[in-house]
Amino acid sequence: MIDLIIDNNLDGEIQANIVDIKHIQEAFQTTLQCLNINPIEPDICIRFASNTSVQKLNAQWRHQDKVTDVLSFPMQEANEINLEEPLGDMILAWPFVWQEAQALQRGASAHQLHLMIHSLLHLLGYDHIQDDDALIMQTLECRAMKVLGLHNPYPNVIAE
Repeated sequence: MIDLIIDNNLDGEIQANIVDIKHIQEAFQTTLQCLNINPIEPDICIRFASNTSVQKLNAQWRHQDKVTDVLSFPMQEANEINLEEPLGDMILAWPFVWQEAQALQRGASAHQLHLMIHSLLHLLGYDHIQDDDALIMQTLECRAMKVLGLHNPYPNVIAE
């Protein structure tokens, strides 16, 4: 089950451009298929929050006192993932993501879906700390985005 939480203090115009649940479900199913995982709907909570809220969480949990586009909070150990159990939470700094999409000249929906795919991979145990791991994760993101008919988020790294 995918739960969406939208903070009340977000600007109305920005709220109106949050991607709909059907597109999120499709993106998650596609990502799981790209991983050769039975594409059941994962149990995830997705929160669209203010930049300030995300900055506070980033400072508290990652010791980085700055806003970031998305935070992932896994509820399972990376080597023991069970899709029958809750995977965790993802929190998008929605005003930041909105501005980022505009700066990158990408549609807001496509950019959100990319960040959600990225976050889902984190919840499934992937990371991008080491260069080799980053390439694996980015390749998976690109593969899912391509299947969805969306942009290549890493055109300088991975050719389509």
